[in-house]
Order: sequence, then structure tokens, then C-alpha cells
Amino acid sequence: MTKKKKRKSKKGISNLTNTILSILKKDRNQSFNYKQIAAKLGVNDASSRNQIIKTLAKLAAKQEIEQVDRGKFKAIINTEYHIGIVDMASRGSGYIISDDFEDDVYIASNNMNKALHGDEVEFYAYKRRKRGKLEGEVTNIIKRAKSEYVGVIQIHKNYAFVVPDGNKMHTDIFVPINKINKAEEGDKVLVSLEDWPEKADSPYGRVLKVLGKPGEHNTEIHSILAEYGLPNEFPHEVEDYANSLDTSITKEEIAKRRDMRQDLTFTIDPKDAKDFDDALSFKVLDNGLFEIGIHIADVSHYLKEGTVLDDEAFERATSVYLVDRVVPMLPEVLSNGACSLRPHEEKYTFSAVFHMNDKAEIKDQWFGRTVTYSDARFAYEEAQAIIDTNPKYQLSSRAQSRDVINTEIPKEVSLTGKSYETKKDIAESIMVLDRLAKIMRRKRMSHGAISFDKVEVKFDLDKEANPVGVYFKTSKDANKLIEEFMLLANRKVGEFIGKQKKTFVYRIHDEPDDSKLAALQNVVGRFGYKLNFKDRKSVSSSLNNLLKEVVGKKEQNLVDTLTIRTMSKAEYSTHNIGHYGLAFDYYSHFTSPIRRYPDVMAHRLLQHYLDGGKSVSEDVYEDKCNHSSNMENLATKAERDSIKYMQIRFMEDHKDEAFVGVISGVTDWGIYVEIISNKCEGMVSVRDMKDDHYAFDEDHYAMIGKNSKTMYQLGDEVVVKVKNTDLVKKHLDFTLIGKHEDH
Repeated sequence: MTKKKKRKSKKGISNLTNTILSILKKDRNQSFNYKQIAAKLGVNDASSRNQIIKTLAKLAAKQEIEQVDRGKFKAIINTEYHIGIVDMASRGSGYIISDDFEDDVYIASNNMNKALHGDEVEFYAYKRRKRGKLEGEVTNIIKRAKSEYVGVIQIHKNYAFVVPDGNKMHTDIFVPINKINKAEEGDKVLVSLEDWPEKADSPYGRVLKVLGKPGEHNTEIHSILAEYGLPNEFPHEVEDYANSLDTSITKEEIAKRRDMRQDLTFTIDPKDAKDFDDALSFKVLDNGLFEIGIHIADVSHYLKEGTVLDDEAFERATSVYLVDRVVPMLPEVLSNGACSLRPHEEKYTFSAVFHMNDKAEIKDQWFGRTVTYSDARFAYEEAQAIIDTNPKYQLSSRAQSRDVINTEIPKEVSLTGKSYETKKDIAESIMVLDRLAKIMRRKRMSHGAISFDKVEVKFDLDKEANPVGVYFKTSKDANKLIEEFMLLANRKVGEFIGKQKKTFVYRIHDEPDDSKLAALQNVVGRFGYKLNFKDRKSVSSSLNNLLKEVVGKKEQNLVDTLTIRTMSKAEYSTHNIGHYGLAFDYYSHFTSPIRRYPDVMAHRLLQHYLDGGKSVSEDVYEDKCNHSSNMENLATKAERDSIKYMQIRFMEDHKDEAFVGVISGVTDWGIYVEIISNKCEGMVSVRDMKDDHYAFDEDHYAMIGKNSKTMYQLGDEVVVKVKNTDLVKKHLDFTLIGKHEDH
């Protein structure tokens, strides 16, 4: 045993020079002596101490460190430090995304220094010896991206480990046995990070909540919410406060508002919608112009600043739409009750009212609080039936009253309790609005707007929330009618305040990055498509042509997805830069305050300025905008995860079927395939492609067989079968049967 110890001390402490430099650079404002460094390294034998003393002397002689006091050393900082966000890859290595560098900076696992995925970190960068590419080392963690993780607990006698879900968290979490919170072996839990001791390989944590058994439906849905820090229920005090609100319509309040209850008003929403936050009103004025009201639930009438209800709504910032449920921003008494513009009920609304001619030109506008009465509720399908029944409908330019207009009402449109005349009035209104919406859409597209009509995947669920079918939601004329008038209200409200140069909440969207456009061209070029990057208008025009050309083709969903990824992310800000995708100079979110907090802020600010108020603090609202953008991003991720989860559940029952799919991604570890009939995406591991030895060809986005030269390329149609479904990791594995044309 003694001989072994001697041999070990002769070998020395591995990588001592870099380790000492790392210690001094990490705490670069502090000085260390050899004893303190030895303590950090966990060594106390004479040989190790001597090595440390000699290494410190060498580094000082090379002027890599300085002796600031007798025996005390500090790092000499001749490196520029940067700030960025960690994007973790497999096995603990990853990249840092930083505004200071065009390319992401590679960080080896031993240089991560306890940073985790999404953390904001300080780092320094240097050129890699082999390829000359940038590599870096994390020197300080500025802000953890999250402190709570979802995972499966493994319980031992005196301690436990939680193995987090997903592949971005490379370490498990150590939990002392007295902090497992009654969890049982194999439970899925929510765990909070509490500490990460210097010498520990894993962070320490405590179990906050037991979510249930892995694979069970509610466990997995609650896990998705917990993973992103999203709530699944309201605190009692918030529910109690909401239930105590006076939601009656009073004469005193009506007297303060514009009374529009006599105007023909209706809602058009999805057939399964439970809350209706927008309605349209329509009438023909004596001068031949149309008065069109866009009426939005007046949420700010009930949601008062400084209350527990408002605090909760702000923290949530958005409703979350999972496959089998909605996690609302507001309690049900408001979202489905007082603020929902249900048919045959009077409601407080906030309205944008426009006078338009038959060329969709705005001749007058008005914004303010109103009281409205919804005459009818339409599903999109019912409104579409009216539009489809009148394909050659033309509005007479002489129209002075509704009597000139002749519109058929389809039999399938049922408006219980409405007279034929009222039904006819509404049908005629829809036809006029559809015509005006199409004119506005044409104008918008001619100004450079991008037309994203990406197919949405929806599921038919049984009573136990099992997916029994998949269908695709597409946008038709009725959807676009509502979209155009909501865009109009959002644009005009933003413009009204923006031109006054007062602080406001804008929805902004930057131009796409040139490098991303080039990458998109590289991919779509393989399908024979060409983009034009000459100027802003030619970019948007060629993107629109691309999106139009792929409709109905095998590569449509792939191209749609890649094009959306090429775009910058829309976000909220007080600094208006316009909205590239919509081709608007001013744009806000005003039309969905039941489900989006920025719309509530827009309502409050608009009323404040209508009352003659001064411009509010930009910094305060910019912070609120950042929070809203972050929460929207988390909600989007949760929604995607719930779709992925449900797709995997759906595929569990179709394990014996062969499916035709499109190769949607190629990597050195395998190919990703999206099934055409249901949009479910899974992976074929290169290890399972046994008919040849396949290698990844980065230039051709392909996997190529060494002997047969068989090429599986991005966009190819292939036949696959389900190999494995993992509900916990939300992973779908396919077995490749071969190319579609060969089967």
C-alpha cells in the first residue's frame, strides 16, 4: 500500500498548471496562497504542496500570475471576458451563444465549471489548437436559467438521486434522504437545486413535489408544466378574490361608456372555444360607409393593479394551450364568465371602431370603452359555410342600407332564437367583412408581409384523453376574416400611441438574419427552390413564393418549419422597430386580454392616454415586456412538448403499421423522419441501419452507405415502422424499411 502511495505522489497532480490558473481566474479579484489552493484541490500531503509551490513560482516567472503579497497570488487578466448563454450538448459539453461572436463558442465538459443549460455565464475564449475554431471556459455563472427540474427519483438507503428528464441536463441531482418529501422509488418528482459544493460532482437538491408515476397521463402533463415552471392551478386566495368580484352590468358603469348594444354584433371562434374575447359589429351608415367595431373583453375593468389577481395574471403572463387542456391566465369566473363575450349577454368591452369605404380605406377611427351585446356566436365552420354559399357575392357600391344586399343563409347555419331577418343581416355582414378582409390582406401582402399558414396538428381525444385520431387545422376565409380585423385593431392602436411618442407595449419582429437566410437557401435549393436576397421586398416576396409553391408537396411541412425558424422571434418591447413578418410600422397586441397580459397593459396605457395622462416609465414597462416575452417562450415550449407527448401516445397504438415519411433532419447519429399522414417525427439511429455502413455527409444533408452508395437525403420519402415509444423522454424511435419508391 505504501509503495502505491509513493508512486502516486511521484506522478503528481494531473493538469496542475491549468487547474491553478482556473482557480485564480474564477475568483480573479481574490488572492490565494499555496495552502488555500491545496485545500481547494483536496490534497494535504507534502509532495502535493511542493508541486503547488513550484507551479505557482513557474507561473509567476512566466507572468501568467502575479504575487501581490508574500506567498499570495492572483491571476493576471490579459483576457477579455464575455457574456453569453449556455446551449448544452450531450455528455456535459456544449456551446455558448454570445453577441460578441458570430459563431457559437465550444465549451468542453471540463471547462463548463458547473454551468447548466440556459445559464447566463461569463467566459473567455481562445482559438482551438486543431481546427483554429473558438473554444472557451466558463469563469462565472451570472444567472441560473432555472432552479427546478423534473425527473425520476432513485432511492438508496441514506440518500437519493433524481435523474432529470431530457438530454440537456447532463448531471443527476443528489437528494439527502430527509429531503425526498415522501417520494417513492421511481416516482416522477419536481426537485429544487439548493447547493453545489465545490468538490461535489452533482448539485444538491430537495424534492418539492411528487408528480406521480412516469408514463401516466396526468403525471406527464403536470411534468411538462413543472419543467417550465408553469402552474397547473390557482392559489386559493386568487380564486377567492376573483369569485368576490362584482361582475354585474350596472347603469352607472354603462353611463361612462359608449353604448353599442343596439349594433349588430357577433363572435366567430373555433367550435370548441370556451372563452370569446373578441366580437365584431357591423352597420351601414347613411353616407354609405361601413362602421365596423372590433370589440375586445374589457379585462382591465376587473383586473386592478396591486391586487393578488393582477399579480398572478402578470406572473403567468399568458394562457397555456396544451393538447388536452388550457391553463388559463385568469380564473374561470373571468375567462369563461364575466370577460367572455357570450351570445345574448351584455358585456363591458374595449373597442376600436372604424368607418370604412368599400375599398377597405379607413375614413375615421375611434378607441374607447364600450358596452356591447352579442347577437350570435359562430363557429369558423358556420361562417365559412356562409362565405362558400355566396362565391360570386359582390357588394353594390351604391349600398346605402342592408336592403340592397342579397345573401343566402346555408341550412347548416343555425342561430337559435334569431329571426330570419337577423340571420340575414348577420350573413350579409359576414359577406361584406370577408370582402373587406380580402382587400386588406392583398394590401398587406403587397407591402411585403409573409404569409405563414402552417398546418397545425390536432388530436381527437376520448374521455380519458387518449388520442384516437389526428387531424390538421388549416386557415380558411372565415379564419382570415377574423385575423385581418384583429390585425387592423392591433396595428391602429399601436400607430395611434406610437405617433404620440409615448411609452407603449409593441409587438416587434426584426428582419431575418442573412446567415439564416443563406442556410435556408442551402436546404430548399435541394428541392429546386430559389430565393432572392436582393433587398427587403425581394426577400419577403421570394419567401411567400416558396411557401406557396410547397403547398401540398411532400416537403411542405419541412420547408414551412425551416422558414419559420429562419425568422427572428417576435417579442414584446417598448422600443418600436416595426413588425417585419406583418409588414407593419406599428403593431401592438390589443385583441386577446383574456389570454395575454401584454394586451391588458395595452388597454391600460391606451385608456391612460385617452384620459390625457403623461407618458409612463419606459424602463418599468420594458421589464414587463421582457417578462411577458419569456413566459410566452416557455408556454410555447410546453405546448410543443404536449403535442410531442400526444404524438408518441398515438404511435404506441400503431406499432405494427408501416408509414410513409419525409426525412426532416440528418445528423451524424441518425436521420429524423416525419410521417406524412400524422406529422409525428421520430428518429432512425444510424446503428440500426444494418444493411450497410452509413456515414453522415454534412455537405449533402445525407446519410450515405459506404458499399452500396445508397443515399438517404433531407426531403427523401422513406417507409418506417415504430421501434420504440418513450413517453417519459418524449422520444420516438423508428426502424427504417427503405425508400418509398422501392416499396
